[in-house]
Amino acid sequence: MAQRQDHLLVAAIDFGTTYSGYAFSTKDAFKTDPLKIYANQAWNAGGRQLLSLKTPTCILLNPDKQFDSFGYEAENKYADLVMEEEHEDYYYFHRFKMSLHNNKNVKEDMMLEDITGKAVKAIDVFALSIEALKNHLIAALETQGTGVKPSEIRWVLTVPAIWTDNAKQFMRKSAEMAGIPKNCLLISLEPEAASIYCQYLPTEKLSGIESGFTMSNVGTKYMVVDIGGGTADITIHEKLVGDNLKEICRASGGDCGGTSVDTAFIQMLVKIFGAPLINSMKQEEPAAYLDLLREFETVKRTVTSSKSGKINMAIPYATLDSLCSKHLKKDLLSSLSSSPYAQSIIMRRDKMRIEADLFKSVFEKTIQSLIQLVKDALEQEKARSVDQVLLVGGFSECSLIQEAIKKTFNTCRVVVPKECGLAVLQGAVLFGHKPSFIASRISRFTYGIGVSHLFDADLHDEKYKTIINGEERCQDLFDVIMEKDAHVPAGTVVKKSYISNINHNSITFRIFVSENSCPMYVLEDGCTKLGSVSVKITNSSIEHKCDVELVFGNTELSIVAKETDSSCVFEANFDLI
Repeated sequence: MAQRQDHLLVAAIDFGTTYSGYAFSTKDAFKTDPLKIYANQAWNAGGRQLLSLKTPTCILLNPDKQFDSFGYEAENKYADLVMEEEHEDYYYFHRFKMSLHNNKNVKEDMMLEDITGKAVKAIDVFALSIEALKNHLIAALETQGTGVKPSEIRWVLTVPAIWTDNAKQFMRKSAEMAGIPKNCLLISLEPEAASIYCQYLPTEKLSGIESGFTMSNVGTKYMVVDIGGGTADITIHEKLVGDNLKEICRASGGDCGGTSVDTAFIQMLVKIFGAPLINSMKQEEPAAYLDLLREFETVKRTVTSSKSGKINMAIPYATLDSLCSKHLKKDLLSSLSSSPYAQSIIMRRDKMRIEADLFKSVFEKTIQSLIQLVKDALEQEKARSVDQVLLVGGFSECSLIQEAIKKTFNTCRVVVPKECGLAVLQGAVLFGHKPSFIASRISRFTYGIGVSHLFDADLHDEKYKTIINGEERCQDLFDVIMEKDAHVPAGTVVKKSYISNINHNSITFRIFVSENSCPMYVLEDGCTKLGSVSVKITNSSIEHKCDVELVFGNTELSIVAKETDSSCVFEANFDLI
């Protein structure tokens, strides 16, 4: 889909696991001062003493599954509903972005469960959330009197680089349902956006940089580690002549973002109170459960490796005490004293005082997973000369993360930009102004089309043999179009021609991806159907010739097919249904 070029403003939405936000800049500002980017300063945190550039990624739907509120407003409204015991028919979703990372076969009809287990179509939850951010941004533009119309905005939506093509397509579909026109929307890969942003930063905005060093030197190779709420996303770039960058190793990563530490903390509570009690708290007392997560979120940002003594954390004491009496037949203090942490945690009124070493141990699994991801990336042959590591994303602000990375990779220069939590958001705006920043990428998968050939007993597995028009053929073969780890300049077009002897009104081409370099069949392990494209047949000949074109090297894969004789062109419909 060709992008409209008559936009006056670029608006980026960073749709995060824990927090979301937006930023924008005009076309004119980008030309004269690229970093003149505006982020929303006015998220209403209610009674909390917070000045936040982002708002929690949570949404409240009314009993009819229609939009009620988003972000801090949703948090506060839901807490009020719970206190009034009017919440049971409402739907409250938070931290739901990871459902697209954890599900390898994202479908349009997949469901999401809210905090109490009630289900709604996932695409509706994502679309309503994006729409809330979009509407908030448009209202902010009107308040500022920019005079920019919604039709004059180019939108950018951020996604992790390690997501599948289906997950990216799901986000695009959600954004289109939210009212963003297809030809006014770009998908930006989060670590790439951060890398672009840091190209523009002056040296004093990059901690860990020595005098005279700049990341914009031609030939510089560096790793970007984007540690957000849900995932850690790693990409490695080389600076080219001009403003361009090229990817030198395929993107990698895993689910070791900030919420994995939250999960470890909840598991610690499970060891004290038991899983049934914690699940009961989540479903019956969701406001208290959310307060507990918010308090942990605040406290975990303040911990350093040198911290000793005890760490104080407010807990919903009355709720936990009541649940202990109900589930465990004893009060909270007795439950704590009989737990494995009796010597490490004490209570002082509504404060849980946790030994610093125990609190820091909650981070250990996440930190070790993150270190292993970085090690694996640096051990790739093309990455062995990389000696600069750029930490971005909200969770990279955590001192324990920074210290662990610096200590483990002490031969590398570890760079942390100021306001590293906003690097992706602001970089996405820059990408929207100039999508050609990334000159080339590395293919994360092997791509191909499912075909059939004449059966060869020496080559083919008997279980794939079938009879078509009286011929023995091998079906479900994987015809490789782009290999995993291939270096692909942005916009690379690969054209394949096919002949079909099947007498139908249309021919359907099935597009597959594989984690393997040389897959033989589309049904083998590691292969996933990505989508399909159907070509209508206009002639009555026995043989039908079709061309399939796939465009690689951009943030999204695009596919078109056409009947050779008629030149009728058809775009692929990704298999989300």
